[in-house]
Amino acid sequence: MAVLEKVRNIGISAHIDSGKTTLTERILFYTKKIHKIEEVRGKSGVGATMDFMDLEREKGITIQSAATYCEWKNSIINIIDTPGHVDFTIEVERALRVLDGAVLVLCAVSGVQSQSITVDRQMTRYHVPRIAFVNKMDRAGADPIRCMNQLRDKLGHNAHLISMPIGAEDKFKGVIDLVEMKANYYDGDNGEKIRVEEIPAELLERAKELRHELVAATGDFDDEVLHLYLEDKDVSVEILRKAVRKATLSLKFIPVMMGSAYKNKGVQLLLDAVGYYLPNPGEVENEAHDQRNNEAKVVLDSSPEKPFVGLAFKLEDGRFGQLTYMRIYQGKVSKGDFIVNSVNERKVKIPRLVRMHADEMNEIDSAVGGDIVAMFGVECASGDTFTDGSIRYTMTSMHVPNAVISLAVAPKDKMAQANFSKALNRFSKEDPTFRVHRDEESAQTIISGMGELHLEIYIERMKREYACEVIAGKPQVAFRETINQKTEFMYQHKKQTGGAGQYAKICGYFEPLPADAVETYEFVDEIAGGKIPREFIPSCDKGFQEQLKKGLLIGAPVVGIRVVINDGAYHDVDSSDMAFKLCAMTAVREFYHQCKPIILEPIMRLQTQAPEEFQGAVVGQINQRRGMILGTATVNKYVQADAEVPLSEMFGYSTDLRSSTQGKGEFQMEFLKYAPVPRNVQEVLMKQYQDKRAAENK
Repeated sequence: MAVLEKVRNIGISAHIDSGKTTLTERILFYTKKIHKIEEVRGKSGVGATMDFMDLEREKGITIQSAATYCEWKNSIINIIDTPGHVDFTIEVERALRVLDGAVLVLCAVSGVQSQSITVDRQMTRYHVPRIAFVNKMDRAGADPIRCMNQLRDKLGHNAHLISMPIGAEDKFKGVIDLVEMKANYYDGDNGEKIRVEEIPAELLERAKELRHELVAATGDFDDEVLHLYLEDKDVSVEILRKAVRKATLSLKFIPVMMGSAYKNKGVQLLLDAVGYYLPNPGEVENEAHDQRNNEAKVVLDSSPEKPFVGLAFKLEDGRFGQLTYMRIYQGKVSKGDFIVNSVNERKVKIPRLVRMHADEMNEIDSAVGGDIVAMFGVECASGDTFTDGSIRYTMTSMHVPNAVISLAVAPKDKMAQANFSKALNRFSKEDPTFRVHRDEESAQTIISGMGELHLEIYIERMKREYACEVIAGKPQVAFRETINQKTEFMYQHKKQTGGAGQYAKICGYFEPLPADAVETYEFVDEIAGGKIPREFIPSCDKGFQEQLKKGLLIGAPVVGIRVVINDGAYHDVDSSDMAFKLCAMTAVREFYHQCKPIILEPIMRLQTQAPEEFQGAVVGQINQRRGMILGTATVNKYVQADAEVPLSEMFGYSTDLRSSTQGKGEFQMEFLKYAPVPRNVQEVLMKQYQDKRAAENK
């Protein structure tokens, strides 16, 4: 069992294509977890260890976060490699929720990119201390100083170099450790032989300057360093290391390192830094809420002696059933133990306990606070808290962003319906950002997610994993109709067909409901003096409701209407429930157009963020989509535009936004209200509806 001080739970996060998976592959090689390095798009077709899904290997991107563990010197490191693409942001979100520290990987050429900003925001949300690793130092245009300045300017961080490069681009030879003031070179086929030498004479002055800056920056966090700095005395390696650690854990300082994972340089120094500067589980304050004491806050303690508390942060449908990834925050858990789900108080037994290495499982007997493990046979939802039953604590779940795009889907082959349902059930359980609902109006199954790629991947997975081909179409926007004017009506329904006929007469008026009304339909009975017998009144109500389900403009439900009946007539023999129901239905059809009906459309609240330089493009696109800008604000060189936009105009927006902002734009969208569509749009919608009806009647 690992000593808590030696455990590090870290995530590797970055913008897409910054080299996270390549870096993880090198870490696994140097810690002897794997014996051969595979590339993300390797010629062997094997693919990197952590990208074990076929789709990941084909597309060369990470789709699911993968967990592994390794040992380096005297640290035990649990690593989660997370996706970089904005569509899979939940994978990063849930990994950072349970990690104690992180490595923010930046590309030495591109620097801080849009997803680096999103990931950084997520790290800040969960108070995760981080080390920045400037990767791809071997590429043309590599500049770690520019990356450090971008960390300061774009992200507002107090970032300082703790290592400096020896050469750059094709002349990149190694890395100088500014804490130890030694040059590190990486020899051998895979950089596994580390050669430590004195700093080259031509770089010594610059290295001293940078170390002086580092000492000055860490002096703000450590009095001992501050005294030595003010007295201009040398700061020893141990004292400086302690100060950098203190500064990093305060979340007000970010150490910056560099290297080239692809060229096998600088990775071992980063592993050292993970052990030196990132927290062990005992140094991170984790809170839970005590359900038996008014949700009072409780600080968890990693000690194995305390009652067990664990958080299920990710579910996966494995070969042996549901695999539940769990971070243990307090206490100890062993194979065969019973644990209790705090959400529904269900007791479950742990049949198997494993440590994950990508898609391989290593059986273990027990785990303690600070460990990240996986369990089989534990049915739960993502974000559930488990305890040993002696306490009832719950931990705050992760932040789940709202879905921004929807598609209507159906299985190509009716025979695949069962597999289609199975797949949708599994995916929505595994991924909280993937949502499924049935639209009763259009009878379509609608899937919603974080972006077009997100949904595309799930459609592809249905085909591969469930042999279910899917037809995807544009979902229908849920339009509504309403009336604008009070209109009186009088209608008599009379039908004679030999024998008993049908007779009913009703009078009254239609009027719009007030704008703030909660109900969408109201029926008022003002009949006096038995003009219509009591037993026929509900039939009138039923008739009105049935006819108002489909308006006459575009066949959408009619909302915001009050129907009042105040007069009428009946026949002793010919009147019936059916006669009054038909009379009410026809009254709506006859007088509907006199009520000045209009079409309503769903309006969404849209919030778009992009770097300042793209402000014109962002505002222009919103205006083009009939959007109304409510305000713009600039924070940290990022412009945020708030707007109200019709949902019908929002299809394809994520693609357009990304292409006009070099992939740096992001947006969130949620339903706000229904509002009238402009006259020209109403005419187009009515024409489309009439054409559709005509085609159906042919």
